[in-house]
Amino acid sequence: MNKNKILIQGIGNEILTDDGIGPKLVKRLKGNLSRKDIDFETAFVGGLELLEYIQGYHTVIFIDAIRTKDGIPGTVYQLSPENFNTTVHLSNIHDVSFLTSIAFGKKLGLNMPKFIHIIAVEIVEDRIFDENLTPQIREKYEEIYMEVKEITERIIETTHFDIAEI
Repeated sequence: MNKNKILIQGIGNEILTDDGIGPKLVKRLKGNLSRKDIDFETAFVGGLELLEYIQGYHTVIFIDAIRTKDGIPGTVYQLSPENFNTTVHLSNIHDVSFLTSIAFGKKLGLNMPKFIHIIAVEIVEDRIFDENLTPQIREKYEEIYMEVKEITERIIETTHFDIAEI
């Protein structure tokens, strides 16, 4: 069991251009939203591997990159498992889907989060080795960060624990 009830998990690889947006945002959020009841983590995983990271938390907020057919770079989406399509890492072609992983964890009786939120940022490039964001995302980074921070704060403020859960 995790001592903290909320996990903010940045997913992505920081040496693959925009793919690293999730970890970059989470590291910055940690410096600005740091609270004793929240864990901030980054990882480059998806599918079943996520179960290891999220067990024991009441609420998990994933921050990941997304590429949609007609998406506008820098757009921030707030998704839930119910309206989830696919972000870059939460679903992996070499593993089971994110939704299947969550269902599998519940079926196994793992201590799964009560609430899962997904914040996805529309990106341009995720296959070129570079620690820098693409110019389109770099140009909008402050705006992206402020929107992600606002969504994250709203989720945290509306997260309530039952007495039995504390």
